[in-house]
Amino acid sequence: GRGTAGEAPGAMDSAAKGSYVLANLAEVVERVLGFLPTKALLRAACVCRLWRECARRTLRTRQRIAWVSALEPGPAENHALVRALARELEKVHVLPQTVLYIADAETFSGHEECHEQKKARKRNSKETALALEKLLPKRCQVLGLVTPGIVVTPMGSSSNQPQEIEEGEAGFALLFPKIDGVKIHTFHFSKDVKNRVFDESKFAEAGLKNNPDLRVVLLFGYNSWKTGATRFLHQIVNPLNEKSIILAGGQVESFTSLTSENNHAQPGDACGVVGLAFSGPQIQSATVLLDQDVADERTAEAAMQRLKAANIPEHNTIGFMFACVGRGYRHYKTKRNMEADAFRKFFPNVPLFGFFGHGEIGCDRIVTGNFVLRECNDIKDDLLHGYTTVMTLIHLGSSK
Repeated sequence: GRGTAGEAPGAMDSAAKGSYVLANLAEVVERVLGFLPTKALLRAACVCRLWRECARRTLRTRQRIAWVSALEPGPAENHALVRALARELEKVHVLPQTVLYIADAETFSGHEECHEQKKARKRNSKETALALEKLLPKRCQVLGLVTPGIVVTPMGSSSNQPQEIEEGEAGFALLFPKIDGVKIHTFHFSKDVKNRVFDESKFAEAGLKNNPDLRVVLLFGYNSWKTGATRFLHQIVNPLNEKSIILAGGQVESFTSLTSENNHAQPGDACGVVGLAFSGPQIQSATVLLDQDVADERTAEAAMQRLKAANIPEHNTIGFMFACVGRGYRHYKTKRNMEADAFRKFFPNVPLFGFFGHGEIGCDRIVTGNFVLRECNDIKDDLLHGYTTVMTLIHLGSSK
């Protein structure tokens, strides 16, 4: 009760005081809302104007990347990544603006290993992709890839031990919020059957040309076995092969999501390139190539030492590993997880993500100024490889 008419107006009981504070004092409201995960925060934003403004301010400060990892196979009806995402999106503290997800080809497309599981309905990769997209915010740009193997850091801490998963169900989704001073956008070029010459004006549309802030381009070729696919990849990669840009990536099995382009589906037999471009003056990046000679712990660690020498800040940085399916434990014979372990030894707090694919894109290069890790005698670095691993760091600035 509010007390009888005779009492002093200051003698509010504690419940009334509490609701007064929560309806009027922005800094208290903001403090309280700060504990909420994003989905709950968005629900709270509907309460009143004050809460809406506090929620908006709170969200704006959440500029750290989050990620969802799926390492455990689950029931047959859907991919582990769909379940992990459904569960974890309730808990994440960022509002994703761009999402890169990568899942393993074997189980994503439903080529189930065990034949006694005939009952287990074959999963259709399009259905899985739609299930993943449905979970994400409407206005978010999504790039989804399917690859033979996955490199993933388990959730919880960026210093968790990254895992190279060459067989079995796995996947991850990287959730990029809106980050001050950083622009991330997706692009897609598919090979035009009629046109042998690639129309370079498409680069400008994709922000890959006349963009002085472009720092990093992650490129993924799909259906690379098609005739003309390698030539097409060269037509894309060569104009981007500049010392001021880091290029890294590889050949994937297929891409399943590209939300900005969902409307016009590609013919199933087309080949092409999809990717993410990172622009912003505060971005720093470096990349090294582990070629065939890197075949034991010592040489793998020496490559990581070269990457470490680039002096990229570890805070607010992600690592990418794009490896050939021919590498991994078959290549190192004695040990599993060799390259991911070597990475963790030199970068104790950088989460690592990536895949095992059908060819790699990358070289030795660093973008923090004009310094290049290993000056190649040739004018242009050779960017397309087989049987190698590309390790890349992307630092997104010293955000909070």
